[in-house]
Amino acid sequence: MRGSVIHRRGLAKKKGGVGRHITKNVPRIFAPNLRHQRIWVPELKKFVRIRITARGLKTINKHGAYKALRKAGAI
Repeated sequence: MRGSVIHRRGLAKKKGGVGRHITKNVPRIFAPNLRHQRIWVPELKKFVRIRITARGLKTINKHGAYKALRKAGAI
């Protein structure tokens, strides 16, 4: 096998990855879909300003802001 193999073990989903625009040409970076959000946390009775991915927003909608942010270590 030629070249190096990078083992990401599921991290590509969270941190993006490396690929190419055109086969065998012009490398590019796949970045996560990050955005700055102000999220209301009812348990704390205040807004929390965080940088979060679109996938993280879906998780907050599903499980609730306090539970999801506490599990992620943002609170």
